[in-house]
Amino acid sequence: MTAKDTAAVPGPVGYAGLGLDRGGDQRADPAWVAGLAADPRAIVRPLWRDQCLTAGEPPVPVVVPAGAVDQERLVFLGLDEGVPNFAADLSDLPLEDALGRTGADGTSDIRSLFTGLPAAEAAAFAYARGLLSWNRRQRHCGCCGAVAETRNAGHLRVCTNDACGTLLFPRIEPAVITLVETVTPPRRCLLARHRASKVGGYSMVAGFVEIGESLEDAVRREVLEEVGVALRTVRFVGSQPWPFPAGLMIGFRATATDEAISVDGTEILEARWFTRGELRDYAETTGRLGRPDSIDRAMLTAWLAEGEEAP
Repeated sequence: MTAKDTAAVPGPVGYAGLGLDRGGDQRADPAWVAGLAADPRAIVRPLWRDQCLTAGEPPVPVVVPAGAVDQERLVFLGLDEGVPNFAADLSDLPLEDALGRTGADGTSDIRSLFTGLPAAEAAAFAYARGLLSWNRRQRHCGCCGAVAETRNAGHLRVCTNDACGTLLFPRIEPAVITLVETVTPPRRCLLARHRASKVGGYSMVAGFVEIGESLEDAVRREVLEEVGVALRTVRFVGSQPWPFPAGLMIGFRATATDEAISVDGTEILEARWFTRGELRDYAETTGRLGRPDSIDRAMLTAWLAEGEEAP
């Protein structure tokens, strides 16, 4: 099987591979969770309004003992080789109070800290961010508007209206991201300039999955809508948690039926085809090859590593 017949399997991707035992069969037991919180080894990752509380220069997210945080704030993340890991949302406090309680001296987004952290630590803080954000946004039932109480150590909320009683679980928002390439050699990949991009430059086509779509259907629709390119084949590559606040990025590799481009002018400002040599030059010139914490960098790096194909 040749390179053109296989999907580029990305290397490690940001925020993935977290090895915590999440205690899915035990966290519904309040006594079990309380026992973990009382463990002197237990640690807490505190956040304030989706930001890590940090200390030092360069800033590093602070981790505090479980006893330093009110137990009702604790949300269970999992066990790390037996050590209980929790998160705590301090968003209701003035920033000065949150800093004082945790010994922090500032706040930073986990995405800006990513390159300076061990992979597992970045994944744990991203997981904490997503779970705390959901709890903060889901304080009321979406069906009847009644207060929703937290259960299962922060992994479930329950409507307190007896006539409703809806169970509310954290929701995941799936999005597809696609490396589109030409069928004929030399192989080229399609990258686009997005209007909403905060960093500018080129990246792969991506978008949210809609109701009634398969993942592959979403890939075909997004690529056709945004850059006017129809696809021949669509193949799964890999996935990445993206809890900002609740995404799941699902990577695909696709081949185009032709090379004509017609951008939508709304989400996409420009798109072009890159040979591997051109992509290397672009990366060296701009210092960009996808976000350092995103699956697009892993996929583009894997594509470059396949090497040039003979014309």
